[in-house]
Amino acid sequence: MTEFAGLELAQPILRAIADEGYTTPTPIQEKSIPPLLKGRDLLGVAQTGTGKTAAFALPLLHRLAECAIMPHRRQPRALILAPTRELAAQIENSFRTYGRHLHLCSTVVYGGTSIRPQIQTLAHGIHILVATPGRLIDLMNRGHLRLDAVEVFILDEADRMLDMGFIRDVKKIAAALPKRRQTALFSATMPKSVQSLADSLLSDPVRVESAPSATTVEMVEQRVLFVAKDKKRALIGELLNDKGLERVLIFTRTKHGADRVARHLDRCGIRSDAIHGNKAQNVRQRVLKDFRSGRIRALVATDIAARGIDVEGVTHVINFELPNDPESYVHRIGRTARAGAAGIAISFCDHDERTYLRDIEKTIRQSVPVVEDHPYHLAEIANDPGPAKRGPQQKKRSGHRGRHRATQTAGMAA
Repeated sequence: MTEFAGLELAQPILRAIADEGYTTPTPIQEKSIPPLLKGRDLLGVAQTGTGKTAAFALPLLHRLAECAIMPHRRQPRALILAPTRELAAQIENSFRTYGRHLHLCSTVVYGGTSIRPQIQTLAHGIHILVATPGRLIDLMNRGHLRLDAVEVFILDEADRMLDMGFIRDVKKIAAALPKRRQTALFSATMPKSVQSLADSLLSDPVRVESAPSATTVEMVEQRVLFVAKDKKRALIGELLNDKGLERVLIFTRTKHGADRVARHLDRCGIRSDAIHGNKAQNVRQRVLKDFRSGRIRALVATDIAARGIDVEGVTHVINFELPNDPESYVHRIGRTARAGAAGIAISFCDHDERTYLRDIEKTIRQSVPVVEDHPYHLAEIANDPGPAKRGPQQKKRSGHRGRHRATQTAGMAA
């Protein structure tokens, strides 16, 4: 088995890795670091929680450390583009962690906060810039940032970048970069739109993949609870009475829905808070800090707000509302299976979501076991596979669900 010591990284970086207690790279790190150290472009297909940030951060730090020069004003040597503020902040924190023994400067810029401190930091000079697209372009348009000295460009979570409508911004940013550069693009999925973007940015790239979605799915113990929409809040209060659900990430489809769930849990005496796009950045950072420290037990989030959240020790993910995109389901439940850990995912399913569940099961190639022993179980949802016409295989799976008897609700944390 490969260890970090065998990857030819600079000693100060290996020291920082050891400080964090790591000895063995994850699969995406083992596959990505050698070609990136050689200066190759790279296309990485990796789910969240696989260690992909270190996969590009470590070789980038090594490259910059080999040619350590004073940072230029307003001209970073490396640019990392991320779709959300939380992910950008997390990435920059990783650079600080792994580069703590190096004389390199990094910073992060994103919207939702004052631009003045960001302008001042760039004016002093930095080696590594982590940014979200909107704020980056704003700084460029104001003349406070130039990209003509960038040696390494990394685009993280490209699929989410496109989902959020940043394709034009990404192309504008790429056009301002030097043609001679090293580029890496990471994406959890590889639809045609992402492949097309990769083709336009990368030159003769090495393609690496971590374990496919099915592996992440198999590591998570999944359960579904059939419940009427108006009983979901009562059900989540019942579940969280079980102290075994220690650190819980709850997903809703809307911002207002997240707030309503968080308020309900507070009324039930369960310390919780919500995070979504309507929250000010300083509030979002405080909520995340409270969740990481255990000050709050449950964090309620929307998909976009949760993108990039990397919190260790999440024992359970609860889908208060199922996503209408099966890939989002895989991303969600992966929050409780970080870097090889196991976890439990519980999904609520009402009449309107039955079709979503069927699509999810088709994508993950398995049926999600049904928990019937809870106060609000609705057998008629379990017996209805949704509006699509049922084939022989669907009938068989539906019958299996009807017969399944899971452990009691109190045992869901086991």
